[in-house]
Amino acid sequence: MKTVIQRVSSASVTVNGKIVAEIQKGLLVLVGIEDADTQEDINWLTSKITNLRIFGDENHVMNLSVQDIAGDIIVISQFTLQASTKKGNRPSYLKASKAEIAIPLYERFVLELENQLGKKVQTGIFAADMKVSLLNDGPVTIVIDSKNKE
Repeated sequence: MKTVIQRVSSASVTVNGKIVAEIQKGLLVLVGIEDADTQEDINWLTSKITNLRIFGDENHVMNLSVQDIAGDIIVISQFTLQASTKKGNRPSYLKASKAEIAIPLYERFVLELENQLGKKVQTGIFAADMKVSLLNDGPVTIVIDSKNKE
C-alpha cells in the first residue's frame, strides 16, 4: 500500500461539478492498493498517518499530529501510485488491484483511520473522475510505502 500524505490548509474533491469532500486544516491522503496488501498494512499505515508529527507547535516546530490539532482527513483512492515506470515511457499499472480487491481494502483503510482519528474521514469516490483541489501547507508532502518500512 502506497500513500502520499499532504499537509493542507484546505482541500476538496469535486465529481461531476459537485463537491463530495471538503476540509480545512488537516491531511489529504492519496492511497494506492496492490493485491499483496493486508490488514497489517492498513493498521501500520493508519497509525503512522494519524501520529505523524508534521504540524507546527507554538514554536513553529513540527511536533504535532493531525490528532493533536483536531485536523481532518480526506482519503482518495489513486491506482496510479502503483505505476511501474521501469520499462519504456508508458507506465504499467499491473500492480494496482482491481476493484473487487481494492474497494474492500480501501473501505477498511478509511474505517481504521476513522477509528484512530475518532471522527469521520471524508473521501473521494472510488474510480470516479475526481478533481482534487488543495492548498498544500508548507509545502509538506510525505510518501509512505507499507512494503518499505523505513
